[in-house]
Amino acid sequence: MQIKNIVPLVLLAGLPGCATLPSSGPTGEQIRKSAVAPEDLPPINVLEVRAAADVPQFSKAASPAAILMQTAVTPTDMVGPGDILDISIYEAGVTLFSSNNNSALAQAASPPGVQVQKLPPARIDDQGEIAVPYIGTMHVAGLTTRDVEAMIRKALLRVSQNPQVLVSVDEAITNSIIIGGEVAKPGRLVLRTNRESLSDVIALAGGYRGNSKDLMVRIMRGTSSADIRVNDIIEDPTLDVPIRPGDRLMLVDDPRTYSILGASGRVEQVSFRRSTVSLAEAVANAGGTNPNLGDPAAIFLFRYVKDAEGKETPVVYHLNMMQTGSYFLAQKFTMQDKDVLYFGNAAANQPSKLVQLISQLFSPVLSVTSAVSVIQNSN
Repeated sequence: MQIKNIVPLVLLAGLPGCATLPSSGPTGEQIRKSAVAPEDLPPINVLEVRAAADVPQFSKAASPAAILMQTAVTPTDMVGPGDILDISIYEAGVTLFSSNNNSALAQAASPPGVQVQKLPPARIDDQGEIAVPYIGTMHVAGLTTRDVEAMIRKALLRVSQNPQVLVSVDEAITNSIIIGGEVAKPGRLVLRTNRESLSDVIALAGGYRGNSKDLMVRIMRGTSSADIRVNDIIEDPTLDVPIRPGDRLMLVDDPRTYSILGASGRVEQVSFRRSTVSLAEAVANAGGTNPNLGDPAAIFLFRYVKDAEGKETPVVYHLNMMQTGSYFLAQKFTMQDKDVLYFGNAAANQPSKLVQLISQLFSPVLSVTSAVSVIQNSN
């Protein structure tokens, strides 16, 4: 069989492949049609972004202060279950407590003729009580150290001459928080002023580890919890909420990302470089539309949007980057976590793909034809 007879056979073999030319995704028109009647889903709303009013407003999360259970500012010397108290009793004249075991420091600090007795460390039990000699059990949870001093002194007045009492917290549990995750020193942290904010306690825990833009801190208070981005605190000081005793904080590595698909310069998942990223920046990060495959008039953003009832519904935003105004709108369009940025294929590129495919089919034949011609000429 001659070479010229092989060519038609190659063409016939290549025709079935032309019906399924390689593509990086649907065209803009195909997206609109499939959104009207998607398989096994209700119709998807495709919104045209042509004016400033069409740009969705950046939806901030609810204020952490509004989410977290509100608790009053408590005194720094308030005691509760788990705290260990140091109790010292000063007596003059006939003493109730023996002073044989008094420390040299206590003796030096007391006036002449005054006997000082430091009682063994008293741990407040789960019921909020402590035991004091000659008094018995006392409920002290929720009181300050001054309140505890007054209670002990009043109880001792019946058996001692003008006793004076000093109470201090040796080990604080009530006035502390637990912080863990991506911090240098995770563990229990005692609040010294009860005025510490979120950034304060992170600093007191040795600072965060990793990149601040990728860190999220979850504050758990009672039955409520709130999530705050560490990087957002810098741009919005209102997020630097006060921390209360009993709070539990966890810093986790949870970067915000958006995905780039379709006929762009590259296909990848991109992390947010800052707290907010505009659509124009996202398009630039993607390398723009691929000039050989994509259609600048078919830029789509896929996002789940919560309705008035809090239910997530899929929405597609369309921008025509062939129009000058779209570049200004893209600067006001804020990307959100887990957005999908899609660059539509250009329908006009299909004929060029067909030509490329036929060219690829003919290349081996032409090479063989050239080789046979060289052989025949040499003979």
